[in-house]
Order: sequence, then C-alpha cells, then structure tokens
Amino acid sequence: MNVQTPKLLFRRQLLHNAGRGMVREQSRCFSCSSRHAQQPTNPPKPSQDAPRLTHFGFETVAEAIKEQKVRGVFSSVASSYDTMNDLMSVGIHRLWKDYFVRNLNPGQNPLKSSSSSEQGWNILDIAGGTGDIAFRMLDHASTINNDPYTKVTVADINPDMLAEGKRRSLVTPYARSPRLNFVEANAEKLDMIPDSSIDLYTVAFGIRNFTHKDVALREAYRVLKPGGVFACLEFSKVNNTLFNEVYKRWSFGAIPLIGQLVAGDRDSYQYLVESIERFPSQTEFRDMIQDAGFLVPGQGWEDLTGGIAAIHKGVKPLEPKITKEFIN
Repeated sequence: MNVQTPKLLFRRQLLHNAGRGMVREQSRCFSCSSRHAQQPTNPPKPSQDAPRLTHFGFETVAEAIKEQKVRGVFSSVASSYDTMNDLMSVGIHRLWKDYFVRNLNPGQNPLKSSSSSEQGWNILDIAGGTGDIAFRMLDHASTINNDPYTKVTVADINPDMLAEGKRRSLVTPYARSPRLNFVEANAEKLDMIPDSSIDLYTVAFGIRNFTHKDVALREAYRVLKPGGVFACLEFSKVNNTLFNEVYKRWSFGAIPLIGQLVAGDRDSYQYLVESIERFPSQTEFRDMIQDAGFLVPGQGWEDLTGGIAAIHKGVKPLEPKITKEFIN
C-alpha cells in the first residue's frame, strides 16, 4: 500500500489550486475595489501565441469568453432589469432616460419639416433589449412631433433581454406595428444594417459592456447617414471628490448586497459596479468618439447628477447647417 506523506499531499494540493486559475472573489470591500480601480485600465499584453485579453469588471479574461460572460450577466438580470437600474442609480435612471430622449427630440414634425420625400426617422437602439429607450422614442415622435412614421430597431446581443422587451411591448401601441422591430445582433458587427441608413443611433447603459468599444463606434459611424447622430447615455465619473467617495461606497458596499437579497444574484451586480469603474472618463470617451470620425458638439458630453451618468454625442460630418440641426 502506497502511503502519501503530508508534505506530498500539501504539494499536490498547491499544484491543483494553481491549475484552477483565477477564481472570482465572491465579494469585495470598498477599499479593495478602490485598489483594483487604481490599477492600469489596459489589460496586460498577451504573448504572440496567448489569447487576447480584456477586462470583465476587475477580472482579466480572454476576449473570446467576455461576450459569453456578459451574456450570462444580462440573462440573469433580464427580468429584473428596472430593479437593477433603480439600484444602480437610486431610481434616477428613469429621469435620465426621459431627458435623454427629450434632448434628442426624435421624429419629424410635419409642420417644421421642409422635406416631403422622407417620412420619419430611422432609429437604431443598441443594447436596448428591454425597450426602455425605444418606447420613449416612439412616444415622443408620436405625441410631441406628430410623427406616425418614425421607427426604431432594437438590437441586443442577448436573447433574454430581447424577449423581455417584446413582452413589455405588448402593453404599448407598437407591439405589432412596423415601427418597432427587435433583432439579435452584436454592436461590433452590424452586418444586417446597410451603410448610411440610420438617422439616430442610441445606446443607453450598454456600451461599457462591449469588448471592443472602438469597433462598435466605427460600426455606428458606418451605419449612420451623413448628418446622423450617435448618442450615448452611460454611467460615468463623478466630478466631486466627496460625492464620489459616498457614491463609490454605495456602489461597492450596498449594490451587490442588495442584488443578492432582491435578485439572489450578487456576482452580476458586482460585475456591473466594476464595469462602471472600468469605463473611460468623459474626456477619454469623447476622444474615442472623435477617433471614430465623429464631430462632437461643445465639450462633447453633458454630465447628469454630478457625473454619475453622462450623455455623449457625435455627428457624422455633413454640411454645417444640417449638422447644427441635429446637435442643438
């Protein structure tokens, strides 16, 4: 009989644990999360033969599996998406979304339009699976601009989020209307959308989850018509030091715990607050929009609630007077 010594058993256990790779922490204290956030935002460069790496919250993962992990998060929270956003923003996300849509003023008012050849706007709402932005866009176009033609395509990579959006659409006037369409698609590869065919591209609380944000921005530029607008509503960087300290303690201390108590899912909520911390600052994201070819109005963004969220805009270049109409 072969008897293993304690030292040999211990050595084998170490080798076994090392082979298992990184294990996600079940919870993190605020100070630990702050130390993670202060680390460089770019993932380490892989060797030539190693898989390309990216961030998933504070974890470093292979690019090939990030999409799968993000899909898992949003499949988990699809049915409690409003609750999730209520927790992330203390309910203010509803006001932000209302303002976002009013600010964009979707639709073609027949009393103000000089063109009779085109009817309504063609809007693409990316990562908009539950329909929150799409329903507001259509309501605004119909009731404010008296436009019964503007249409919205809701694109999302997650079929569970799309299913939730379709379910919610049943209580709106648009459920079986040609004005509303749901499509499963990756924002980094919108092959089903022709070049220069979209008037307005929106993405709300979604772009921070993209693996290659620069690629998604170039796709947005491709599908927009000249003069078309890219508009992004996203969590951002708080611009007051004291407020930022309070907000981060709430985010990292309370939100994952509430997620566990309310939705039985701590890990998904932990990822979401980490993804906010990893998202570029207002100036960095503005520069990314410019690098994709867009013109940006003014400083390029508008802070909401002290910078908890921000609205970014970019315009695909056109004649100055037409571009101005979209920016203002």
